This record gives sequence, structure tokens and C-alpha cells, in this order.
Amino acid sequence: MHYKIGKMLFKEAKDIREKVFVEEQHFENEFDDIDSWAIHLVVYDKEAIGCARMYDDNGVMILGRIAVLKEKRALHAGSYILSVLEKHARELGYHEVVLSAQLQAKPFYAKNGYISYGDVYYDEHTPHIHMKKEIK
Repeated sequence: MHYKIGKMLFKEAKDIREKVFVEEQHFENEFDDIDSWAIHLVVYDKEAIGCARMYDDNGVMILGRIAVLKEKRALHAGSYILSVLEKHARELGYHEVVLSAQLQAKPFYAKNGYISYGDVYYDEHTPHIHMKKEIK
């Protein structure tokens, strides 16, 4: 696998997010103003298979919009995405990353070293939980 990362919403990332979050999971408010200034990642295995974004929110690095095409999830691209984002956050001087996980994905993030905190809440129609990881 390889990737590209930059300060623009790549077409491949937009397409993957539409397939995963809009078509598959029926989210209505997938794209927002954060997309215009966040750092975006696209992961490839010959073709684009996953994406994510990261951004600073008052000194905290937020990871989000982590998505892998359904037919490519067995390739462990999600863990690869997290490792790339964590590496980039460390290079930018962060010691911790935070994300908002869909509750059904909590075991995946826990397996990758994330710890949940706070109460379950709903984003649109889906239960979520905050999770964080030290990346020192």
C-alpha cells in the first residue's frame, strides 16, 4: 500500500466518502467546511481504497472521516490509515490524537490502541463514542 497526503480534498477521497458514508451508511451531512482546510489522506492498493482527514482543533489533533471501501476492508487498510495519520501527527509535534468512532467500530479502534471516553452520542442517526490515543 501507498498513500498521498495533502491540504486538499482529493477526488478519490471524496468518491470513497460518498460510497462509504453516503451510499452505504446513509449519512446526509458528509462534507463540511473543515474539508477546505484539513489535511487529507488517500490510501492506494493499485487503486484508491481508503481515505481520512486530520485537523487541529485548539491544539488537539482530530482524526476523522476514516473510510475504506467495503470490498477492500480485509486488506487491513484501516489500521494502515491510522498508522499513517499517527506518524504525520507526531511529525507535526502532537502527542495525542482524538477521534469520534461509530460505536460498531469501537473494537477496531481499541485493537489499534485507542481508549474510549465520555458518553455515547448520536451523529445523525448513528451512535458514536470519543476515543483517543497517546502517540509519543
